[in-house]
Amino acid sequence: MPNLPIELGKLTGALGVKSTYGEQEDVDGVRMIPVAVSWSGFGAGQDGESGQGGGGGGFSAPVGAYIRRGDDIRFEPNIVSVLAVGIPFVWVAGRALARIIRALKR
Repeated sequence: MPNLPIELGKLTGALGVKSTYGEQEDVDGVRMIPVAVSWSGFGAGQDGESGQGGGGGGFSAPVGAYIRRGDDIRFEPNIVSVLAVGIPFVWVAGRALARIIRALKR
């Protein structure tokens, strides 16, 4: 019987930039290197009598790509993904700042 936590751990290699974008590409002398943000989580359990079980999930969002032309390299962001990732952060930071200001006024 396979060891479930080890099998779930092997699955994390399939998540990330390669699953979001694919490999780097060379087009007409321009190299595009993809960039993505990703995270994953897995869990497993085993009981001597009833068996074993587990599950997991992950998320990956394209952030942009590094573009290399000769000696020049620059980052070009994927604006839609950057906004989708940034909006929740800004909302939480705004709420926290509002509460801090309210607490300091008392």
